[in-house]
Amino acid sequence: MPRLPLRKTAALFTTLFTLATFAHAPRALGADFRREVVYQIITDRFFDGSTDNNNPPQSSGLYDATKTNWRAYWGGDLQGVQQKMSYLAGLGVTAIWISPPVDNLNANIPDGGGNPTASYHGYQGRDFKRVEEHSGDASNAWTAFDNLVTAAHQNGIKVIVDFAPNHTTQDNAGEFGAFYDNGTFVGNYTNDTNGYFHHNGNIQNWDDRYQVQYFTLFNLADLNQANPTVDAYMKAAAKLFQDHGVDGFRIDAIKHLNWGWQYSLANSIYTHKDSFLFGEWYQTGTSDPLYRDSYKYANKSGISMLDFPLNTAIRNVFGSNANFSEIENVLLAEAANFTWDEDLVTFIDNHDMTRFPTVNSSQTRLHQALAFILTQRGIPCIYYGTEQYLVNNTSGGGDPYNRPMMNSFNTTTTAYTLTNRLSTLRRNNTAVPYGTHQQRWMNNDVYVYERKFYGNVVLVAINKGAAAANITGLNTSLPVGTYNDYLTGLLSGVNINVTSGSGGNNPVAAFSLPANSVAVWQATETGGFPQVGSVGPTVGQPGVKVTIGGKNFGTTQGTVKFGTTTATVNSWSSTRIVATVPAVTNGNYQVTVTNSSSQVSNGIQFTVLAAKLIPVTFTVYNASPTQVGDYIFLTGNTVELGNWSTTWDGAVGPMLTPNYPNWFINASVPAGQTLQFKFIKIAANGAVTWEAGANHTYTVPTTGTGFVNVNWQY
Repeated sequence: MPRLPLRKTAALFTTLFTLATFAHAPRALGADFRREVVYQIITDRFFDGSTDNNNPPQSSGLYDATKTNWRAYWGGDLQGVQQKMSYLAGLGVTAIWISPPVDNLNANIPDGGGNPTASYHGYQGRDFKRVEEHSGDASNAWTAFDNLVTAAHQNGIKVIVDFAPNHTTQDNAGEFGAFYDNGTFVGNYTNDTNGYFHHNGNIQNWDDRYQVQYFTLFNLADLNQANPTVDAYMKAAAKLFQDHGVDGFRIDAIKHLNWGWQYSLANSIYTHKDSFLFGEWYQTGTSDPLYRDSYKYANKSGISMLDFPLNTAIRNVFGSNANFSEIENVLLAEAANFTWDEDLVTFIDNHDMTRFPTVNSSQTRLHQALAFILTQRGIPCIYYGTEQYLVNNTSGGGDPYNRPMMNSFNTTTTAYTLTNRLSTLRRNNTAVPYGTHQQRWMNNDVYVYERKFYGNVVLVAINKGAAAANITGLNTSLPVGTYNDYLTGLLSGVNINVTSGSGGNNPVAAFSLPANSVAVWQATETGGFPQVGSVGPTVGQPGVKVTIGGKNFGTTQGTVKFGTTTATVNSWSSTRIVATVPAVTNGNYQVTVTNSSSQVSNGIQFTVLAAKLIPVTFTVYNASPTQVGDYIFLTGNTVELGNWSTTWDGAVGPMLTPNYPNWFINASVPAGQTLQFKFIKIAANGAVTWEAGANHTYTVPTTGTGFVNVNWQY
């Protein structure tokens, strides 16, 4: 989420993973991301691979060779990322998240102090179908981007692009929000006769659902995604990136986009090709006023998100020495709220906040925080330079000083080695990407937690205290035996003995956990029945391909079922299956795998849509009188409309009322289907009031966008 002067409040995203030992393996599909380790790169600040694009003619004067103007281009480019691919592979990252590569604003914009600024970060897109000349070449061609994707895939690394469909450029300066379709002018903010933009001013109340979605972020021209031209343009741009080989999208500012439209964006992407999607929904914790909206969005849209509540807890615990219970409480809350919390993207810092060493300069604490996200549930994302302890504390270390030039590519730092080893563990032991979380021993300074996926177990102990801790009464699912520290003492870890038992609650002999240490112990089982750990995407209509990740599927093809209906299998291996969603009635299904020996796996939830999704704006006039805390919701006869649900989490909404008593909401609904629907009031106390009369009906268009206007029936 960009903040001006050019300060991006987005958050980070994606997963990277250990690679050195897996470069020979076939690249996993984008939809199966839980085993990945992501590395976030501000392309302009990583490495200058070609000086030819430093000062291109169409946007000359925006480059600073001295690297003293922190809001100018410094020369990093796609060629530079490509040239450092072996470094990234050795680090163990298995996905790179690059800043928006689209053609950006070709103008200097004065900041609040009159200093010139450039869109080096990529969040002022002017043409979403061309590559930025500072990142590629002066012709805005795709060559450098294609070469980067090819090199990444050859090294077993996926590519995630940062995609910012919320806005174009500043509405009050430069090109005044102008955007182009592969070089052809489409429109701008100041002469918006076609309704391509919202014209509501900057957000004032960051907890108001209407303002958050329909007002402007820091004078960035706010696109109207319900406009059919804008809708088609953004979906076509995303598909273009897919055709150029990307494996996923980090969607910028999802909290500030039309929430309902994004369901159709995700569906368009998943229908076209295999991808993983996550987005930036900024919130400080589970008490945030819009937290409930965030997990409802993640559970239904098919788009995961950056885990900001956990990030806040990580920085408080490891950076500011808060108690470990703060982290544990967030993990428990999110496990209860998010259907697929394992798809949340975890991080310790990013381009919109101070780097971790600004909060706490101790490398030991940085190592502990890294070890935590690399062994916990969720997809870990590492901000570029973390492994080199990169930091600049000028003016408190915030934007833009949290985006310094990468100054070292040392492959012997402790953080570099740690990342490689734990990304290897994530790849080799399914307990990390797929397993449950259980706190096994905890006090203010010590945290021992277990990850378990059937017979695979990883036990992690972190002591952030200044004194050794005597660990007694610890139980584990590790089988009886002696376990060496997986990190071989890299972070002062020790060995342990599991003394007896076989029931998953086996005692560990008392031991001393050294001060400022991290120890990791692990066990893997061989054989067993099929075990499903992930499905991606999590929602789609019949005909969409889904990837099922896990283990023990066997090398001989078996069957995949959605409920009781057998699906067509497109590919099959012992750890990954691609299948096509069968023609079943829309609703939620358990997906299971049966191997060639007729052994049946556990189930994992998948939502089958009625058809591809079309964004439709529903408006109800003169709705039932409401008081503060009451809301109007939409419900109807398909899974997209909640299947007549009357609960907050099941129905569509809450609707928005900038012109009370009229309420509206944009919802993505199945193309070509005739819907039946009604509006309901859910009062602050949970009481439900239905509107009277017969069901409303509406036939959804097969393409574009739609609008429905009805009166509340009394």
